[in-house]
Amino acid sequence: MIKALSEDLRNKISAGEVVERPASVVKELIENSIDAGSTEVSVVVEKGGHQTIQVRDNGHGMTPDQLPSSILRYHTSKIATLDDLFSINTLGFRGEALASIASVSEMSILSSNGTGEGAELPIIDGQAGDILPAAQIGGTEITIRNLFYNTPARKKFLKTPRTELRKIVDVVRRFGLAFPEISFKLMSDDRLIFHVQAENLEDRIDNMLDPTYSRNLLPLNLVKGDYAFSGFVGNLNLVRSRPGEQYLFLNRRFIKDRLMNTAVYGAYESLVKRGEYPFFVINLILPTDQVDVNVHPMKTEVRFKDEWRVFHVLKAGVNDALRTVLDTVPGFNQSFESSSQANFGNTPFLGQSFRPPAETIPTNPNQSDMDFLNPKPIQPAQVNLERAKDYASKLAGAPTDAPDTISTENIWQIHKKYIVSEINSGLVMIDQHVAHERVLYEEAIKAFESTSMASQTMLFPEVLEFSPDDFDGLLDVLPYLEKIGFKIRKQDETSIRIEAIPSEMALGNERTVIREILDNFLKEQKQYSSFQEGLAAMFACKAAIKAGDSLTREEMQELVNRLFATEHPYYCPHGRPIIVQMSLDELDGRFERH
Repeated sequence: MIKALSEDLRNKISAGEVVERPASVVKELIENSIDAGSTEVSVVVEKGGHQTIQVRDNGHGMTPDQLPSSILRYHTSKIATLDDLFSINTLGFRGEALASIASVSEMSILSSNGTGEGAELPIIDGQAGDILPAAQIGGTEITIRNLFYNTPARKKFLKTPRTELRKIVDVVRRFGLAFPEISFKLMSDDRLIFHVQAENLEDRIDNMLDPTYSRNLLPLNLVKGDYAFSGFVGNLNLVRSRPGEQYLFLNRRFIKDRLMNTAVYGAYESLVKRGEYPFFVINLILPTDQVDVNVHPMKTEVRFKDEWRVFHVLKAGVNDALRTVLDTVPGFNQSFESSSQANFGNTPFLGQSFRPPAETIPTNPNQSDMDFLNPKPIQPAQVNLERAKDYASKLAGAPTDAPDTISTENIWQIHKKYIVSEINSGLVMIDQHVAHERVLYEEAIKAFESTSMASQTMLFPEVLEFSPDDFDGLLDVLPYLEKIGFKIRKQDETSIRIEAIPSEMALGNERTVIREILDNFLKEQKQYSSFQEGLAAMFACKAAIKAGDSLTREEMQELVNRLFATEHPYYCPHGRPIIVQMSLDELDGRFERH
């Protein structure tokens, strides 16, 4: 039998589209505050929003008789006719947010519009109570308690308070970057997360992300016909190994659009490798009749009238912004020497960007190792990983690869990348970076299980500052950092003081290593069987000697001896081969000695 759903059930179903989690509530309420002309917005949460969410602003406010209408579905002051849908210049317009939130929480609205005393409206289970007199507050304050208390099926899917708080911080940060002229304050369980005053976008990026970011920003300003794009893109120092710092706004509305993100990534194509994400804050200003924001209740998806035109203009704009970086990167067709210098200079990430991770792995298991001198085109990462493991297993089973057959008396370094030594049946080549990586990886794994790795005290301790949500994640990682040799003290609520670093790690790398470890922790990648393995692999990669580092004879001998003391000396934690051998028969064949 077909029958109409009750109003209460309709509201709760619609709330499933609008109110996904506490961060969704914060988003909708801040949108209303900004639409009301606020210059100050304050957000207070308890238990990650599970218990309380309160958003207060100094906007226009509402009169007492308007309060009951504000929680009715499809009641709004922002649009009135069908034509208004094609010229939306406010963040909210659907008239659903407050009704949806009220149906799944205990809510109260306190508001005054400067014309008289304020008023308060309590709402329980979507039903408004009696309007109560209240003091004037010069704006509106909405308090949400016990979110999803009447929909337990939704409540049980909420994450931990810490995880939900991170989502809320992300939401407030997006609005802070989109509206730097508005003051934002975020409090969590009586702790100030951040409080930013009206400022320019460059300072806002520093204050809401990291105080070092402004030194690594490249401005983007482009006007093309009726399009205007502005903002900043980051240089290679701001490239991260996890997504999350890509802020794309359409007429100051945060959006998620894969094609537009691809336009930005395309401009970085020759600068970063797969799995690296550049930083950007870009606002696309387009005529309202050329975009449709009425696609989804969350309002983060949009449709463009001419998306490919926007794509090409955006990509060209980012290319121009990156011109100073691109001009310093040599072309791919230069000599080996110039390519080597470009790959392994001091510029962060350049070495990683141009080094194909596994292009020298043979496509045929029976292929001669000498064919490595003629690299094949790069294959997809997963294919390369499987080939690396297959090749490494063949190496491990070869009797000529026994550790005692390697002579460290006759040993050389080739192009500051590879170590070459003779063996009983020919010669062996070792990649110095991945060899050291394997050594450090196994030492880190052992350190997690027992004794910490050795440390070297820094003559001048370094202070690192983090965004509030990153700092929360860092606190969870600190025990692991201590195990691999870091000595760290908490300086204040968003910074740490590094007093010692692992003895195997070069000075100056501590910031990069800790950032990468934090990224590895926060993105919860499934590449490794445990977080400890992923962390050890990442630390080993960042702390190991690099291709381009010159080694003395004694250092090469020490590295080879330590490599063959490991459990798996034939492949690195990422599956790349460490050792390539060439038999005397293959050498004789190359020189046609029969």
